[in-house]
Amino acid sequence: MFQITFLGTSASAPSFHRGLSSQVIQHNEHRFLVDCGEGTQRQILRSGLGFKGLNRILITHSHLDHILGLGGLVSTLARWETMDEMVIMGSARTLERIDDLLFKVVFRGVRPPIDVRLEAISPGVIFTNKDFSVSAFDVTHRGAASLGYLFEEASRRPFLTDKADKLNIPPGPWRGQLVRGQVVTLPDRREIQPDDVLGPVREGVRIALVGDTGRTDNLLPYLRGLDALVVESTYLESEIEMARQFGHLTAQQAASFATDADIKHLILTHLSRRYRERDVLTEARANFNNVRVARDFDSYEIRRGECKRMEPVSKNFHHREEN
Repeated sequence: MFQITFLGTSASAPSFHRGLSSQVIQHNEHRFLVDCGEGTQRQILRSGLGFKGLNRILITHSHLDHILGLGGLVSTLARWETMDEMVIMGSARTLERIDDLLFKVVFRGVRPPIDVRLEAISPGVIFTNKDFSVSAFDVTHRGAASLGYLFEEASRRPFLTDKADKLNIPPGPWRGQLVRGQVVTLPDRREIQPDDVLGPVREGVRIALVGDTGRTDNLLPYLRGLDALVVESTYLESEIEMARQFGHLTAQQAASFATDADIKHLILTHLSRRYRERDVLTEARANFNNVRVARDFDSYEIRRGECKRMEPVSKNFHHREEN
């Protein structure tokens, strides 16, 4: 299960109700900040998520509405010294601009009190453990060397408690070893095979965040069959030529891609201030039913084939649709 919390959902400039691009993706104790638009650290405080463990930042591309909040956030965390290091990942071109922002402006002439590490990444796996992995993939957006991020849980075989009980397997390390695929010998000298107590393989949850993009056909190999896709919807179809000019999608294009790629749930973000949320939703739902328009501080729990909106951690705000 993954959880995604939206901290900023506006395109290019903030609006009264929407901050600039940023979201936190969580899996158990692991947390990733994806993009860091202006004002992100305040949004983190308002959301109730807090800064603990938020030392991995993934950046989709170098445009200012996706990186300008890094200066304030990194400066605050360095001053508080709440963590030993911070790792900021993105394409080499993206990190060139972030390097200028952090080390020629924020920390000019001084050494940060924590290790701020800029890690240039290419398409492929960038993080993995026994439970899930994160991969980067190429995204096309006005020559900005953009990346999207795919979060994938490892496949697993569920432990069938009823079968274990029938075999009189006592509680303790033996059950854990069987879950890990190991053959065990019980105290009564019986040998139990993993196949005796494990069910069929279940595919893990798969979600992706694309950020800004002017095309979707090149994304099919990476994103087909996702449980949830988070993608921009900056324009409506009535201004499709402007969308093409600036390398963005319309709500209809995003929804049509979700249909073509067999996406289970679609969450739209990066909304222009020129449109009402209900108009974006109406256009998208004409092409794809399981679609939501994210608002700041929305939080969703993504399970296999499910997308459930969660109660906010903080009660210090309420949602209002822009008029």
